[in-house]
Amino acid sequence: GDKRIIDTPISEMGFTGIAVGAAMVWLRPVCEFMTFNFSMQAIDQVINSAAKTCYMSAGSIPVPIVFRGPNGASAGVAAQHSQCFAAWYGHCPGLKVVSPWSSEDAKGLLKAAIRDDNPVVMLENELLYGVPFEMSEQAQSKDFVVPIGKSKIEREGTHVTLVSHSRPVGHCLEAAAVLAKEGVECEVINLRTIRPMDIETVEASVIKTNHLVTVEGGWPQFGVGAEICARIMEGSAFNYLDAPAVRVTGADVPMPYAKILEDNCIPQVKDIIFAVKKTLNI
Repeated sequence: GDKRIIDTPISEMGFTGIAVGAAMVWLRPVCEFMTFNFSMQAIDQVINSAAKTCYMSAGSIPVPIVFRGPNGASAGVAAQHSQCFAAWYGHCPGLKVVSPWSSEDAKGLLKAAIRDDNPVVMLENELLYGVPFEMSEQAQSKDFVVPIGKSKIEREGTHVTLVSHSRPVGHCLEAAAVLAKEGVECEVINLRTIRPMDIETVEASVIKTNHLVTVEGGWPQFGVGAEICARIMEGSAFNYLDAPAVRVTGADVPMPYAKILEDNCIPQVKDIIFAVKKTLNI
């Protein structure tokens, strides 16, 4: 009933600490941040308490908690409210990090996150909340769950692999549709999970297409795309690349407030098309 939902004061350090403590005594709290930018107020609770307690207690104190809320750039909210935390939280052992794109992703990953016995960070996107997606009958069933750590191939292709997560997945599909008219078939992979990362699916795709472009809304340095490129370079798929992997990212600056500058700081469809053509040398 209504006792399950607690409307707290806006004190991230406080309500996150309470939620983590509740998880330590085997409740399964879902801790919502109005925006993930505010999670930095509670980063000690998320990283030093939730992520590390199971390890530091030799497995005797699991922390089954979900941290969820809008992540990445919104619209017109400037630098302090427009950061992608996929790389931040994906860096930390002890956490699982998921990043949905479609309604199917959001439903299936939230259910999987709540059922998981580890702390899970669920990075949603505010600009996707009002976007409608088709839901298959399977996805609408009460038993539907998206397994954490498994990506999804949203579009099959043979010429280049596009790997993305969250809202940029839609941009990749739009770019793939444009490029298809020019005879370029893109394989679009929706990561869904940032940690643990399904690098096997990416490797299999690169072995097939021989080209890789990563797309993300976050900053380039130490980003999700950088991790994917490093993993591909270290693995067997590197030998199949016919050109260097290319990253499409947000601009390496704090988010500007002016709309025209904001638009140019976020990866656009034209940026993805340019990166693909550069990779394929066309």
